[in-house]
Amino acid sequence: MLKKFLPDEHVQSIFDITPEMLVKRNVKGIITDLDNTLVEWDRPEATPELLKWFSSFKEKGILITIVSNNTQQRVSSFSDPVKIPFIYSARKPMSRAFKRAIRDMKLQREEIVVIGDQLLTDVLGGNRLGLHTIMVVPVASTDGLWTRVNRKIERMILSWMKRKGMLNWEE
Repeated sequence: MLKKFLPDEHVQSIFDITPEMLVKRNVKGIITDLDNTLVEWDRPEATPELLKWFSSFKEKGILITIVSNNTQQRVSSFSDPVKIPFIYSARKPMSRAFKRAIRDMKLQREEIVVIGDQLLTDVLGGNRLGLHTIMVVPVASTDGLWTRVNRKIERMILSWMKRKGMLNWEE
């Protein structure tokens, strides 16, 4: 059961994920979290570096959909200016929003990666559907209330996985 919490990959930042590495794997779509994955949870808009990152994937024909547990106002105010489709109030790790993103992108599951900063929402949600999951280090050291609760549980799971030799990265 705990293997469902284990990401397929772990990177320091989304900027460590390049279109070239995904094209080599025949990836055509990204489902990504928003808060503390792409930008800090309290940053209203994309950074210039993030705009370049989005553009590099669009140039390679890789689709991006933001799937967030946050509100419509938060997600649309970020996503609309950068013209990235989104799903808000996703209730991750439940599978409904992930399935909708897959359907909207018109791709097969093996052509999609899930990128996020949380084991209990992004990684678990993607793994439940057999999607390739990439966990990133959160971009901010602060979190909202529910995320702080999740992080405590995540630390316990990660500690157990480390003791069992299941992790191949350092915090």
